[in-house]
Amino acid sequence: MARVLVVDDDATVAEVVVAYLERAGMETERAADGFAAVAAAEASAPDAVVLDLMLPGLDGIEVLRRLRTARPSMPILMLTARGEEDDRLVGLESGADDYIVKPFSPRELVLRVQAVLRRTGGGPPALLEDGALSLDPVAHRAWQDGVELQLTVREFELLRWFLSHPGAVHDRETLLREVWGWEVGDLSTVTVHVRRLREKIEPDPARPRRLVTVFGVGYRWDGGT
Repeated sequence: MARVLVVDDDATVAEVVVAYLERAGMETERAADGFAAVAAAEASAPDAVVLDLMLPGLDGIEVLRRLRTARPSMPILMLTARGEEDDRLVGLESGADDYIVKPFSPRELVLRVQAVLRRTGGGPPALLEDGALSLDPVAHRAWQDGVELQLTVREFELLRWFLSHPGAVHDRETLLREVWGWEVGDLSTVTVHVRRLREKIEPDPARPRRLVTVFGVGYRWDGGT
């Protein structure tokens, strides 16, 4: 069972996050300021941290830097208020594994915590699941409604990427770099693979509900169907 440290000085937000994480089968611990967060992390060595950047005593960026120095491999997901783009960039540069913007969907936050645990080797086994869809990165197999999907290598890696980053929008340049490993290339490659993947996982590929297009931006995994 993964143990997650939730750091937020807003008691209401912290209570909601804790409730949803515990409902998902995780153990939690809370801290309401930066100094308490560092002390709690040192004392209990959590598997992951959900860290608000706006904290009293010691700000979230400094907490992040201290935690990353003490535990280089510990997954850290930061919470930021909408519009704090500079803080998000500084947070990522300081070692955060992921971020989510307030106000957020508690279900999305749980999925993102589970995803970051899987990517860094913490928490439960690495089976990725969303509704009737499941993917085993180790066995390199995927199923929908209990039926194994026949995916190409790129389709499999693309699906794994989206399942590991639920709710986030990714442009084609990012997907080409992260899934294909190419710094430059034909962006239509991504478009074609997304279309092919939709044909295998969407009830109606012409009207996708899981892997949706955010026009002018990229693609987002909504899942849940």
